[in-house]
Amino acid sequence: MELLQMSVRAMSEKIKSKALSVKETVDALQMKLAEKEPMLGAFLTINDMQLEQRMDEVQKGIRSGRYAGPLAGVPIAIKDNICTKGLRTTCGSRMLERFVPAYDATVVQRLQDAGMIILGKTNMDEFAMGSTTETSAFRLTKNPWNMSHVPGGSSGGSCAAVAAGEVPLALGSDTGGSVRQPAAFCGVVGLKPTYGRVSRYGLVAYASSMDQIGPIGRTVADCRALYECVAGYDEKDATTVKREVTKSLGHEPNVEERIEKLKGMRFAVPKEYLGEGTREEVREAVKGAMKLLDRNGAVVEEISLPLAEYAVAAYYIIACAEASSNLSRFDGVKYGYRAEGAETLHEMYVKSRSEGFGEEVKRRILLGSFALSEGYYDAYYLKALKVRRLIREAFDKVFENYDCILTPTAPTTAPKFGTALKDPLLMYLQDADTVAVNLAGLPAISVPCGIDAEGLPIGLQLIGNAFCEETLFAAAEGYEELRGKFPTAWEQGRERL
Repeated sequence: MELLQMSVRAMSEKIKSKALSVKETVDALQMKLAEKEPMLGAFLTINDMQLEQRMDEVQKGIRSGRYAGPLAGVPIAIKDNICTKGLRTTCGSRMLERFVPAYDATVVQRLQDAGMIILGKTNMDEFAMGSTTETSAFRLTKNPWNMSHVPGGSSGGSCAAVAAGEVPLALGSDTGGSVRQPAAFCGVVGLKPTYGRVSRYGLVAYASSMDQIGPIGRTVADCRALYECVAGYDEKDATTVKREVTKSLGHEPNVEERIEKLKGMRFAVPKEYLGEGTREEVREAVKGAMKLLDRNGAVVEEISLPLAEYAVAAYYIIACAEASSNLSRFDGVKYGYRAEGAETLHEMYVKSRSEGFGEEVKRRILLGSFALSEGYYDAYYLKALKVRRLIREAFDKVFENYDCILTPTAPTTAPKFGTALKDPLLMYLQDADTVAVNLAGLPAISVPCGIDAEGLPIGLQLIGNAFCEETLFAAAEGYEELRGKFPTAWEQGRERL
């Protein structure tokens, strides 16, 4: 239990000081995996083949001083749409069931350079298309707070693994809330960085203009440490920005420093995010966070962000259009699933894509192809792009007067299995509070702020201006201190694992 309660910096310090070995750390987490995975289902692939060699390499690297950073020796899980050399990367799809990349994604290489150890690849909605992790072709991932409820998605495996104590850190990807929403449902912290802050090289694309890799941890400080490790310019990704990433250099502010930073900080609360569609318990938890910030010197004011109601429609038109283009490469020719029994090239395309893709992926490809088709391009796709620009301008106007925008992360807590898949529109509306951030390319973080009557976590979302992650971390850490320690799934005794 002591290992689970450590911050990742403290874990690394113990390893570097020889109070704890790399093998002891990994062995303890592997015991957790063996105990919990049969019920939880957070992982698709465990890194058995490479693990022994990597542990030995990291231990020697720590002794020699090669790995001296704040995450040296710390284990991590990777969402299964991020390429890992020699380790299966499926995207939760039958289409890539046997795909083993020949290279590492840039973020994975940076984790390796920091002396981190990859425990395995986590379950996800197929090609990141979903909000519950139920569209995975391989298995269900359950919410460790209540096993009859979903963990959220599409990074549900990563968030469930952190929430259940199987791993201290994980990477996910966020196209419309896919790090923040499952973080809220699982009671952990998840960050979606500014678009262009973290390299997408090696991330299997869903919607290229919105995809962004983000860190998941138990606390804001843990999340920040991982963000600082992976963020920064990458010459292999033309969308990354040549802008310095501020490093905390191992210093974690004390309680007084964190609360002091909140004084005078200005928070805008769009009334549209607390209106119809938001569950009352979620609304009250967010209002409680607003009052807590206000009592401690922050300025919290309600505003109007009227374009918010169009964000979901604009997002799904653009995302599906980009997905229909990005997924056209999976045709059974070069790599991926190839159907048997086809007699012509066209038949092979049709059979391979029909059998290789799941229902939700096919639905979004069809929607995207329709939006891009002749006669409908102007009416749907072009209009959505115009709405996207207006949404970004609306956010820019808010940030002229405020440091952060405060909203719920999701309008409800985690639903039960099966409810969202019965009604795809209901699943899409789970993203109502998160998608505008991706349309505008802004950073946002989800922090736990309460527990509902069913014992499920509620998430608070803080949105910052572009490249203002430092402000977000200051606000989130300050709120985290005021809120006090948030219980974990295993402490609540609700895992039943």
